Amino acid sequence: MATKIRLQRHGKKGKPFYYIVVADARAPRDGRFIERLGSYNPNTNPATIDINFDKTLEWVNTGAQPTDTCRAILSYKGVLYKKHLEGGVKKGALTEEQAAAKFAEWTDLKEGKITGKKTSLTSAKDEARQAALAAEAKKKEEKAAAIAAKNAPVAEEVEAPADEEAPAADADSAE
Repeated sequence: MATKIRLQRHGKKGKPFYYIVVADARAPRDGRFIERLGSYNPNTNPATIDINFDKTLEWVNTGAQPTDTCRAILSYKGVLYKKHLEGGVKKGALTEEQAAAKFAEWTDLKEGKITGKKTSLTSAKDEARQAALAAEAKKKEEKAAAIAAKNAPVAEEVEAPADEEAPAADADSAE
């Protein structure tokens, strides 16, 4: 029986959530499966991937073929790299200790990248929030100034000189 490691869709419309499963290649996408290996949530940033590493590695070593998306997920989590290192140990190119050291180094590097992305996302979010608050405060000050200018008593600036009014009054009274 040909087995595949693939995604099984769950969740609402527009909010997908996937289970990573091992299924017979002939089974429908959301149908019967042999074993559930983990879950994948693309709605978060970065995407949340929970996977049983040992079971997944066992299935990959026994010949289960991952789909393209699952291959990317397994590569991201290091399952395929671990399989590659185990192949090197079987051929005699590496020792167990060297393979374990390489995998630990790769895992640390990967975790550093993930935490760096998370911190940059949170800092960018905080900066955007601070900029929005500053813009809102500036707008509020401008609005308050406009309201104060509108409600201020208006001093009459138009005063006619006394010399011009007197002759006009005399002309009206003469007639």
